[in-house]
Amino acid sequence: MIYTVTFNPSLDYIVGTEGFKLGNTNRTVSEMILPGGKGINVSTVLKNLGIESTALGFTAGFTGAEIRRRVEELGFRSEFIEINTGFSRINVKMKEFDGTEINGQGPVISRDAVEALMQKLDKLGEGDTLVLAGSIPSSMPDSIYSDIMARLRDRGVTFVVDATKDLLLNVLEYHPFLIKPNHHELGEIFGVTLKEREDVIPYARQLQKKGARNVLVSMGGKGAVLLDAGQQVHMRPVPEGKLVNAVGSGDSMVAGFIAGWTEKKDYEHAFKMGIAAGSASAFSELLATEEEIRTLYREL
Repeated sequence: MIYTVTFNPSLDYIVGTEGFKLGNTNRTVSEMILPGGKGINVSTVLKNLGIESTALGFTAGFTGAEIRRRVEELGFRSEFIEINTGFSRINVKMKEFDGTEINGQGPVISRDAVEALMQKLDKLGEGDTLVLAGSIPSSMPDSIYSDIMARLRDRGVTFVVDATKDLLLNVLEYHPFLIKPNHHELGEIFGVTLKEREDVIPYARQLQKKGARNVLVSMGGKGAVLLDAGQQVHMRPVPEGKLVNAVGSGDSMVAGFIAGWTEKKDYEHAFKMGIAAGSASAFSELLATEEEIRTLYREL
């Protein structure tokens, strides 16, 4: 089984406006509400590709109940831990200004709640995959990713990590199967600016030397780079298409890679599936469907 963890899931309120002005009353011309969070996005795209997963994490209050309801509608399993105080966050994302959003805080996660999650994860074993993705609430220890991996390190679990800075660096000693920084995040780790696909190779290689088995670097419109566990370098541009909504495209790339690896255990196939899935989501209002992903895959 594949398990995804979203520590701070959300309801994403995605709005379109025309001529937005600060200090004025602005009205939406389009709006959409979706369950959000990187792990949930990964589970959604895996489901669209016919691969089952179980979503884990924390929910609270009326927004948490709505997240659980919408996840159930999407059709994959979830085992969220309910927090008795506060409410799950609402994130407002503005389509008119790409990348502009207001993200809520989310509930306070107690030590008891963290331990409840750990007990669920204790069931994982040989053949299971655990996807740890995204930021963590300020109430949780910043070592939570490495704590989980240390606890499960001898169980034969395959780890996939999509995180930034110390959250990512601290897990490398546990040899995650896949990490997926984007080129901005990779550059931030090493204090450099990375613009071209060739630029990322030496820095991705350093993350391999620190323990990562496969390093997948997304680069937006410039494609992606994979340094695989066999020391091979794969580089591809993205297929042609119009950017509609970049939210969730990186998560879709992770899901596509996992799906591709599950299908053939071949890195080039997994890499192409990752690019196709990430691009298909970027070219769509919603997260990519299987038909959209397979169509773009054939173009690569």
